[in-house]
Amino acid sequence: MSGRLITIDGLDGSGKATQTDLLCRELERRGVRYRRVSFPDYSAQSSAPVRMYLNGEFGDQPGDVNAYAASTFFAVDRFASFARCWKKDYLDGGLIVADRYTTSNMIYQLAKLPKEEWDGFLDWIQDLEYEKLALPRPDLTVYLELPTEISQKLLDHRYEGGKGRKDIHERNLEFLSACRESAAYAARRFSWKTVFCEEGKELRKREEIHEEILKLILEELHVGI
Repeated sequence: MSGRLITIDGLDGSGKATQTDLLCRELERRGVRYRRVSFPDYSAQSSAPVRMYLNGEFGDQPGDVNAYAASTFFAVDRFASFARCWKKDYLDGGLIVADRYTTSNMIYQLAKLPKEEWDGFLDWIQDLEYEKLALPRPDLTVYLELPTEISQKLLDHRYEGGKGRKDIHERNLEFLSACRESAAYAARRFSWKTVFCEEGKELRKREEIHEEILKLILEELHVGI
């Protein structure tokens, strides 16, 4: 028996960790057993190539590492996490809540490629992670959509204005704008559930976004929470 996998994804600063926190608190309140995972898994040695890439050790621009090479860094980290930490829970029928997943490779690495190569890359990343590495496919992906200019303000607040603390993705506005376009494409192709976090050029209240996510989970997965 396999479990259920819910993925919450979005660009940097879109509120993924906040919404994952709120969802997990609600699951606990309702007595639902779950396992939370987050990617990259910075606490594990398997994330070393990811950290090196994001810190700019292979080049200070995202495009200095091609989409396929960078994707393998993140994929191997996910494989290690699954094999070591949550495979048994999932195979025993457990509920897994993921803050980022394979979906992030689709968002961030797709943006590096010409659009005529997008479908080929998406097929490749699915084959790599879901077939070759045998990672579970998400049962539901919630994509948090937020304009880049707002997410950047939130990131600046997170880092207290210290732009030097941002990784090579977070500090590259042109790249993040391209990622927003690639995310919209992937969301359409894979039927992700898009939750718009802006309304009238203002950030929606996090509790309001949480309620929308919870409703989606109940409607799409028919889980008893």
